[in-house]
Amino acid sequence: MGQTSGMRGGKQAARNGVTYADAGVDITAGNALVDAIKPLARSTRRKGADSRLGGFGGLFDLKACGYKDPVLVAANDGVGTKLRVAIETGLHHGVGVDLVAMSVNDLIVQGAEPLFFLDYFATGKLDVAQARDVIAGIADGCRQAGCGLIGGETAEMPGMYHGKDYDLAGFAVGAVERKRILPTADVGASDVILGLASSGPHSNGYSLIRKIVEMSGLGYDAPAPFAAGKSLGEALLTPTRIYVKPLLKVFAKSKSIKALAHITGGGFLENIPRVLPKGMVADINLDNVPYLPVFNWLQEIDGTSEREMLRTFNCGIGMIVVVKAKDAKPVAAILKKSGEKVVTLGSLRRRKGMEEQVATTGSLRVQ
Repeated sequence: MGQTSGMRGGKQAARNGVTYADAGVDITAGNALVDAIKPLARSTRRKGADSRLGGFGGLFDLKACGYKDPVLVAANDGVGTKLRVAIETGLHHGVGVDLVAMSVNDLIVQGAEPLFFLDYFATGKLDVAQARDVIAGIADGCRQAGCGLIGGETAEMPGMYHGKDYDLAGFAVGAVERKRILPTADVGASDVILGLASSGPHSNGYSLIRKIVEMSGLGYDAPAPFAAGKSLGEALLTPTRIYVKPLLKVFAKSKSIKALAHITGGGFLENIPRVLPKGMVADINLDNVPYLPVFNWLQEIDGTSEREMLRTFNCGIGMIVVVKAKDAKPVAAILKKSGEKVVTLGSLRRRKGMEEQVATTGSLRVQ
């Protein structure tokens, strides 16, 4: 985890005697953070990455991974305004996991194994304990995804952020054999659509969620109406589920998966069409969606329409899996054995005219 470029190698004092610390940048705190997170990075070691920190760049040995004809796949993302909930509650570990999840889940949908991850943490005044909590979450996410945390940047920028505010960005790189890139060219009619359950809103729709919380009159320290034993803040900060290792197990055993779709901002209606041929429609039975109580509560408070829920939230499904009908049960069995809740959502059919590529029957309801 590097310090900010301004904290590394700049002049320590101007001619009038003002120091960098006087300007609001604490070099000592930055160094303390680097020392504190070195063990976290080491905990993410994997083949190809030894996760040592302190250099100008992170190193990764692709040859050590044994790929024959690899294509690199890169993704980057943030956590969005879910960060505001973390900042207001003082609960930071989960958003670190979220940061990793949002990128590595995007890699796996193209068939790529996540190899390494880098983060960017920016704040106005570096709080070492706060930053360490965030980066501990990042390391946790990397372990869940099997990728190495090989570097990052900590930027202390007074005047840009206020109080305990901070921002995060994450960058992940993975690899896939050229012949195994998803989606495949034979995605077509009668293919079955499986859904993998989400853990909650993941990291999307939090500008609306925060507005609904305000409308409810509840504080983040109030008991969550939809999650026994948790405060509202704790429940809303449930980390994004990482689907990498279960899907890699399927990849290792067969070539059954034709397409994957990570259900993020845009929900079902915008993310599923991204992996479908233009001539295909996904018929989704909403009765089979494991609609989580958190979404039901949000919908009841705001009166949000079902369609708006489907185009804003994952509604209980974080990943879509498209397979041939004959492969649906074997693939589901592997995923269930890996701890995933798997449901059959529907199937693909040919598109009629210019109809939307996601057609729904049934309705969203808590099961």
